[in-house]
Amino acid sequence: MADKLGIFVTSDQHLDHLVGIAKAATQAGKEVTIFLTNRGVLLTQQEAFKDLEGWGHVSLCNVNFEAFQLKAPVPVVAEKDFATQARHGMMIEDVDRYIVL
Repeated sequence: MADKLGIFVTSDQHLDHLVGIAKAATQAGKEVTIFLTNRGVLLTQQEAFKDLEGWGHVSLCNVNFEAFQLKAPVPVVAEKDFATQARHGMMIEDVDRYIVL
């Protein structure tokens, strides 16, 4: 079984670091799960957000997404991955390593 890395994103900064970490981890054989919440959901509005494609499973907090009046669809995030904080809790239980941006 591959190691699993969880990335919890609360900031609307450092998208380049997020993509780089996810890419490096995936290339090293890790399974990557990303959850965006708070201001992190604003990253979905950046052109470079689509660069996460193929570098991990991405979900986000629908409450924050709606609070910032953002619109779906979002590249990389499937409709079923607009979730609640429970998804974050599931991620914590399912990963071997966990980082926060």
